[in-house]
Amino acid sequence: MQQTNTLTGAEAVVRMLEAYDVRHIFGLCGDTTLPFYDALARLDHSITHLLTRDERHAGYMADGYARVTNKPGICEGPSGGGATYILPPVVEANESSIPILAITTDVATSSRGKYPLTELDQKALFSSITKFNDSLDNPVSLPAQMRAAFRAMTTGRPGAAHLALPFDTQKADVNPEDVWAEPRHQSFPSERMAPDDAAIVEAAQRLLKAKNPVMVCGGGPVIAGAMQVVQELAETLNMIIATTVSGQGVIAETHPNALGVVGTNGGLPATRAVMDRADLVLFVGCRAGSVTTERWSSPDKSTTILHIDSDPMVLGANYRTEVAICADARLALTALLAAVQAERGDIDFGGAEIARASWAQKLADFRVLAQSDQMPITPERVIQTLSNCLDDDAIVVADPGTPCPYVSGHYRWRKAGRNFITNRAHGALGYALAASMGAHIGRSSVKTVNLMGDGSFGFCCGEFETMTRYKMPITSIVFSNASYGWIKAGQNSGFDKRFYNVDFGRTDHAAVAAAFGVKSWRVEDPAELESALKAALAHDGPSLVDVIAQPLHLAAAPVSEWIA
Repeated sequence: MQQTNTLTGAEAVVRMLEAYDVRHIFGLCGDTTLPFYDALARLDHSITHLLTRDERHAGYMADGYARVTNKPGICEGPSGGGATYILPPVVEANESSIPILAITTDVATSSRGKYPLTELDQKALFSSITKFNDSLDNPVSLPAQMRAAFRAMTTGRPGAAHLALPFDTQKADVNPEDVWAEPRHQSFPSERMAPDDAAIVEAAQRLLKAKNPVMVCGGGPVIAGAMQVVQELAETLNMIIATTVSGQGVIAETHPNALGVVGTNGGLPATRAVMDRADLVLFVGCRAGSVTTERWSSPDKSTTILHIDSDPMVLGANYRTEVAICADARLALTALLAAVQAERGDIDFGGAEIARASWAQKLADFRVLAQSDQMPITPERVIQTLSNCLDDDAIVVADPGTPCPYVSGHYRWRKAGRNFITNRAHGALGYALAASMGAHIGRSSVKTVNLMGDGSFGFCCGEFETMTRYKMPITSIVFSNASYGWIKAGQNSGFDKRFYNVDFGRTDHAAVAAAFGVKSWRVEDPAELESALKAALAHDGPSLVDVIAQPLHLAAAPVSEWIA
């Protein structure tokens, strides 16, 4: 790294990011960002900056990028409106245990309290939604504060960080000798916490005494890279492995011991029955929240609970927990596997047979709708056709609303790993398009597809210009039903079909996307769906298929409260 006697604060930020092996930044320019952008323009560095159309989607791109690379995603934006727009992706990433660093430039410290344009208390704004949050008011401490941000993001339970970068700090002097990184914090999870030996022994003993145990994996073991040890533990005991929506990918769902998703979103009566008969549940990297447990009814309060999580506040929060292990999921499961192998004898829990029966029941109902020729097109047909067309290593990013429960319940993942992304912490619409762009930048060797409803389309369609500008060969699929379908389905099932303010006009999404330069198809006849999807997936640039889909309140969505 070429050094001079001093660096400006803006230059020091660029050099610090480079020292942490940051290769991509997603963001949007503003008045207070000028010194930072000038430093990016002048300096010789290895960072690519991608200009987005708003700060919210810059953050979602950083989120998708982090999920597929296991490196912190970096997003940036200006003061005022830029800082407020970037809040949604920061809170989503933080609650999803995904490290993103949001850098928002700010007015000069000397202007505070004088009513300058775009002034707000950025540190207070981000205080409750980040794992680390500070304002770089003192240029002398700037490198140390950035190191603290990367340390916080990547250790323990990973999370989001925010740094405000005042205008005068960007122009102030920083000593180049202070600009250095801690390499172990370039990726996550870092500084993994090992489990307590006594807790592992007790967990193994309780597990081996069970009759019908189920392991429920959340996003934690996916983040920790525990896929192989999860499979080995399942095979050693012939035990059932269930997942949350965020946990999909911890085991291939075609594996004999994989049950698939449980809970209200993606779970079905067949999976609920397996949870109800469990006498022991081992939660791993899972908060045991309302969705996974169907509002804490499955498992019920009489079930023996073992829990592994890197966040001590999660352990025992929702269930009386017999053994709580605060540790990295991969390290804890590796230790548990060794303890079980030493003591298991001839134990066989029969999990493969139970999982096979559950899948048979699920698939029997699914196939009828997946093969349906009815119009509007059933979501099941879209999911089945997409699954038939995609390679095993493709990345699918789904928005809340129509796509998420169908992908979670019916897209059967044939390969372990991070191939499915969705925003389960807060479920904001408009996430999938931008997150798929970040995922593509992070893993450009595979096909990336995003799924959205037409409600989400209205939140994010401006970023099709970004996708086209950077020539990203991403395919978008829109489930077009001219409503906020999830809310309408809730009104249908729980409020005696009193539909109020959930419907809107039909948009020709294919025409809108085409205006941005996206190759587009509109499909109303299910007989034309496969050919349109194949053509879109084969296109060497951005593509979109607008599917006139069955409204969610009339569909057989895998959402337990609607099924009931």
